[in-house]
Formats: sequence, structure tokens, C-alpha cells
Amino acid sequence: MSAAAGVVDAAGVIAWLRAFAAEVAARRDELTDLDAAIGDADHGVNMDRGMQAVAAKLPAGEAGAAGTSSGEAGPAGTPLGPLFKTAGMTLVSTVGGAAGPLYGTLFLEMGKAAAKRTTLTAAEWAGVVSAGVAGVRMRGKAQAGDKTMVDALLPAAEALREAAGSGASLAAACRAAADAAAEGMRATTPLVARKGRASYLGERSAGHQDPGATSTWLLLETAAATLAGGAAGEHTGGAAGEHAPGGLASGEGG
Repeated sequence: MSAAAGVVDAAGVIAWLRAFAAEVAARRDELTDLDAAIGDADHGVNMDRGMQAVAAKLPAGEAGAAGTSSGEAGPAGTPLGPLFKTAGMTLVSTVGGAAGPLYGTLFLEMGKAAAKRTTLTAAEWAGVVSAGVAGVRMRGKAQAGDKTMVDALLPAAEALREAAGSGASLAAACRAAADAAAEGMRATTPLVARKGRASYLGERSAGHQDPGATSTWLLLETAAATLAGGAAGEHTGGAAGEHAPGGLASGEGG
């Protein structure tokens, strides 16, 4: 996302995906601890493996690009659809469990929506994200309140769409989406899981923050931090204590 131009472009998408990969790597054990409480104890490991594979397939870019926190840029005029498709296909093929198909679907559907466009306004970006979320909901058959990544994704997409529709800047819209994802993530803690491995625990799944919703918050938070031009790791590190009580920040494993 190019903060200078106020649009989503290839340089920004590359910077965002690299920032997310770095954040997942830094928080791999914490994500796995969350999953150990209600799942297979592999979410952090699986997501780290998948995102490192995605990062390895991204264009190296050019140094010194304005508007990105990493100083890297994609080739000018690069279509966004293929970038998201590459990320999605890579996650499907490298991430085990439910996370691979679900995150893969998110990016694949975003790629279909972005298609050959090389830049996206805030409103167009909201549409692309909404398409990805719709794909996840269809693939996982999950609704809000099921204690899944949808509990963070859905409010984030809605906040992004509302902010963009009201004329907010791309940076402000992405910040609204990240904040909504944080609220959705926190709200999973008291829920009883109705989908996935956690649902096998029944009432015992209550009291634990959902790991998929947590990694989804990281996805939206790194988008907002990258757009703002700051270091994504610094931003999420500072926000984690505020947004992830009893889970990611505390190291209590949910």
C-alpha cells in the first residue's frame, strides 16, 4: 500500500505480506500456545512455515521506494491479482490443518476481485477484502460467534467498508479495520467454539482466545502499520498488550 499515493499497489502488498510473515515468525510460539489450549498446538508453526514460503516467492523489489515501511517496491504497474493468487496458492500447499485452506481462500478470492488492477482506492480495497472474507465464510461455513478467524475478519471488513464509504483515507480505513479485528479477536475468549477442532471441547473451549482470530488480527494490524509508514513489528508489539489480553501478549496461551 502506498501511503504517499493513498492507494494499494504492488509495492505495498509486497511490504505488507513481508511484514505479516515477519510478525508471524516473531510470534510463532505465542500463536502455538494459544492453539495448544483448544486445538492441535500447531497454528503458529504452520502459519510461520506458510508465510515464509510466501515471502520467498514475492518479488525482491527495488530499494528506496517511497510510501512503504520496508523500502521495497514491486515493479511499476504490476497487477495485484497474481500477487494475491501466489500467496493463496502457496498457503494452501504449505500450511496444514484448517489454516491453509482458509487463509489460502482469503488471498485467492482477493486476487480474483483485484484481477488485473494495479492500484486500488480505499473503497476498491474494501471491496477486495470483503470478497476475500466472503470466500472464507463460504469455505469454512463459519458465522460470527463461532469462535474462528471470521470473528476478526468480518468486523474488520465491515469497518473498512464503512470507513472508506465515509470518505476516510486509506490509512484511516485500514486502522479502523485493524481496531475492529482486535475487538473481534478479544471477543472470542468467552465464546464456546462451534467450528473446527476447538468445537470438540464444547464448553471447555470458553475462556481461550481463538488462535485463528489472533493471527487474523496480526494480518490486519500489519496492514495498518505498513500503510502508516512505521515499522510493523514495532507497531504490533506496542499494540499487543492493549489488544490481546490473556492471550497473545501475555503468553498465557489463552
